Amino acid sequence: MTDIRWDEAFCSEGANCFRFGIDDQGRAYIGSTTDATAHVSDSVEALRALISAVKSGAADHLL
Repeated sequence: MTDIRWDEAFCSEGANCFRFGIDDQGRAYIGSTTDATAHVSDSVEALRALISAVKSGAADHLL
């Protein structure tokens, strides 16, 4: 089992909460606060690219 070090949860309006984490192998995680087993994982570089894309509007059509 992977030991993930989770940051404090990030919550937006309406208590929609997510958390970010990293393991001892340097893999990045985004997890749900409602289900401790629900998360996605990829490299730190992939997470950085995802965050940059979201910040630039790539996911605006989902809002």
